[in-house]
Amino acid sequence: MSSRLYVLSASTRPTSSGRPLARWIAELAAARPEFEVTTVDLGEVALPLLDEPEYPSTGRYAHPHTRAWSETISPADAFVFVMPMYNGGFTAPLKNAIDSLYAEWQDKPVGLISYSAGPSGGAPAIEMLRPVLERVGLRPAAPTLSVPGIEGLVEGGAFRAAPEFETGAGAVLDGVAELVRVRAGV
Repeated sequence: MSSRLYVLSASTRPTSSGRPLARWIAELAAARPEFEVTTVDLGEVALPLLDEPEYPSTGRYAHPHTRAWSETISPADAFVFVMPMYNGGFTAPLKNAIDSLYAEWQDKPVGLISYSAGPSGGAPAIEMLRPVLERVGLRPAAPTLSVPGIEGLVEGGAFRAAPEFETGAGAVLDGVAELVRVRAGV
């Protein structure tokens, strides 16, 4: 039985180099028998800044956009977040997307893949995000992947993967798959 894996592209910039990376990750995951893959683009979701009158932990959403976001995320068994690093951290839209829900994230595995224009590949953003994910009940996989120099790796709208990125992405997907098995008691 395959698990529903959602690959979430966390940039809202219209010209994001992360979208080709997220598509590539989704293709790798879809080639694996343990995953049924759905992609989610925060740029397309266009979630407004948290504007619910009640705490997300109540699950009482007043606004149609939050209900739609909940309906999008609820069916997932696991996630891979593909995220840029901005000024040493993760993006405000990603934080808002996480903060807008609560029960929908509980006990679900998440793999973390970051990217940046510079040499860090966004690794500091992953480290900043981990405590947030744990606080809302997501279970981050131990392996991560950080992709430096993203703009030089996208050509014609496609991500050009070096062998080390394929190995790293495979490790992230393996880590998520293992957490899914643990969650299922397999």
